[in-house]
Amino acid sequence: MVIYTIIAGIVGLALGAIVVGFFLKKNNQKLEQEAQEKAKSIVREAELTAESLKKDRMLEAKEKYLKLKADFEEEVNKKKNILITNEGKLKQREQILSKEMEQIKRKEAELDSKKENLSAQLHAVQVKKDELDRVTNQRIADLEKVALLTKEEARDQLVVMLKDEAHTKASSQIKDILDQAKLSATKQAKKIVLDTIQRTATEHAIENCVSIFNIESDDIKGKIIGREGRNIRALESATGVEIVVDDTPEAIIISGFDPVRREIARLSLHRLVQDGRIHPARIEEVVAKTEKNIEEEIVEIGERTCIDLGVHGLHPELIRMVGRMRFRSSYGQNLLQHSREVAKLCATMAAEMGLNAKLAKRAGLLHDIGKVYPEEAELPHAILGMELAKKYKEHPEVCNAIGAHHDEIEMTSMISPIVQASDAISGSRPGARREIMDSYIKRLKDLEDLALSFDGVNKCFAMQAGRELRVLVDAEHVDDTTAGKLSFDISQKIEKEMQYPGQIKVTVIREMRAVNYAK
Repeated sequence: MVIYTIIAGIVGLALGAIVVGFFLKKNNQKLEQEAQEKAKSIVREAELTAESLKKDRMLEAKEKYLKLKADFEEEVNKKKNILITNEGKLKQREQILSKEMEQIKRKEAELDSKKENLSAQLHAVQVKKDELDRVTNQRIADLEKVALLTKEEARDQLVVMLKDEAHTKASSQIKDILDQAKLSATKQAKKIVLDTIQRTATEHAIENCVSIFNIESDDIKGKIIGREGRNIRALESATGVEIVVDDTPEAIIISGFDPVRREIARLSLHRLVQDGRIHPARIEEVVAKTEKNIEEEIVEIGERTCIDLGVHGLHPELIRMVGRMRFRSSYGQNLLQHSREVAKLCATMAAEMGLNAKLAKRAGLLHDIGKVYPEEAELPHAILGMELAKKYKEHPEVCNAIGAHHDEIEMTSMISPIVQASDAISGSRPGARREIMDSYIKRLKDLEDLALSFDGVNKCFAMQAGRELRVLVDAEHVDDTTAGKLSFDISQKIEKEMQYPGQIKVTVIREMRAVNYAK
């Protein structure tokens, strides 16, 4: 019974599978038919869309073609009209040229007739000239018989007489012209100089030998002096100036003939007071930094001066020398201020005279660079300045103006006398210079140079208005005994070679230092 049941189940399953397969096949055929119909529908729609797009593109192409054709025809018409207009103009010009040619032919005919008339007139004139020459020769022969002189002799005598008379008149006229030219030149020169001086007004400040350092309270004076005066001695030794701490309230006086040293001392004091740490080692460190900053400031001053005056293309070394002028004086007159004034005067004069104002201004600014040359030289400052200008490729006219502004060499340029005149104007203004100051500073500089000529001397500073000379020596090469002898030798040489009022105290300072670093 079970077997029949199983067989019946299998048969049922088989029949069911056949029935399901049949229905699936029918369903697949139906789906396939629907897909085909859908594909045909899509193809038909695509064909309709393509046909529509094709028609649109053809319409657009036709419209574009018609537009291009219209534009082309319009352009052709324009060119055709232009050609017609040009053709009309050419015809008019041909007519005008034809008329002008007819006029030219008529004028040529007139000229030919006039030429024939002139030929006849010239022939008549020649006939008259021959007759006149014959009569003239006859009269000359008659005059020669009467005067007992030939024509050549009479002509020579007349030439001599006219020549003497012409010389006399010419000399008189030349003298009058020269006198008038001198008078006019003098007036014009005075006018140019007066106009230049009026247009270039400069303040005058006489350089002195003292700088004032202001402090907030007198308590700081004790720190600056230090224990037993060691701080102030260290500062004086490092800077080469004299620090005067007296009863003047809230002020310290810095004395020294060299403006650079005074400025280094002033800035160093300012930094030390601000920092609050004041002792010998710190003083030397601050002074060294200040000296470096002063060198940078010198370059900055030189660059700023060139920019202010409009002088461009200077060599960096010349710019540095221009900056050094700020800390130098000439007969008490600040050298940079003097050079700036001379440059402005030169530019104004050159412009008034129609010369190169920029070149004149350049020569005026550089005319005294020989005074700030860092090394000792036996040449005059004008010649030294000229050599420096040549070395750094300055214009030959500038070099000549620098070298000739004190008549050391011959002037070969119009700028040279302008620089010389401007230098004299700047220096001769009332209150501009004080010659005693310059001679005083020169004496102090000679005093220092004399001491530096001895072996073993590192630094030398003239202090107390030249009444004391402090000499710093190398402790490794100069011992205590030699230091005493060196002080005596320097004092004896000063007595023999220099002239000075009163007496000079020579102090030789020998200091032994041992410095090491813990790392």
